[in-house]
This record gives sequence, C-alpha cells and structure tokens, in this order.
Amino acid sequence: MGALFSSQKPMSKEEMETALNKAKEIASSAPAIVFSKTYCGYCNRVKDLLKQLGAAYKVIELDTESDGGDIQSALAQWTGLRTVPNVFIGGKHIGGCDTVLGKHSAGQLVPLLNDAGAIANNSAQL
Repeated sequence: MGALFSSQKPMSKEEMETALNKAKEIASSAPAIVFSKTYCGYCNRVKDLLKQLGAAYKVIELDTESDGGDIQSALAQWTGLRTVPNVFIGGKHIGGCDTVLGKHSAGQLVPLLNDAGAIANNSAQL
C-alpha cells in the first residue's frame, strides 16, 4: 500500500488552483465519477456496486495519473475527504465508500443515480 500522500514537494498556490480546477472539471464530466486507486479495496467495493446497479460511471485511478497526487490533494482541500474513493454523482460530492454504501442501504443511491442520468431505467434495485 502506498502512503496517502507521496513525499512530493508542497504545491504552490497556482499548482493547487490548477489541480482543483481539473478535479472540478472531472467531477462534472460524467453522471458518476469515482476518484480511486487501483489497489484500494474500498474503491473496488464502490466500483463493483455501481457496476451491479448498471450505472454509467467514470473512474479516475489517481495512482496511475501523472498528477494524481496533486488531484488528491485538491480533492482533500475541496471536499474535506483525504481518502479514496471520493465519489461524485451529478457533479455533487457524495463521499467515500461508507457513505455510498450507506446511501445504497437506505435506498437513496439509485434515485441519485437516476436523477443524474447514470442509470437508464428505474429497475436497478439491488
């Protein structure tokens, strides 16, 4: 497992602004977005759930992106969530694995996905 943040030098204000703008652009680029890391079990749980629900979603694997550490730092500043997965539905921040699974258990996730256009029909009720 890797560290939450690499030992890279601190970002300048301009670098943070660039990373934040990129994160915000990505967060609104699809009905559902999962900022993830390839080796993260919690990320895989969320991705598996979205797949089971038939949701259209986009995954950004931060550990494979050249600027993934910068994007994760920007997400932490923006959302207050320093860990992955970091999930957005309809351009709105939802949270991490526990929040997504909790919304699903409470029957709130499928309506969010429907409203965002991530699920084409209302038949997904896993």
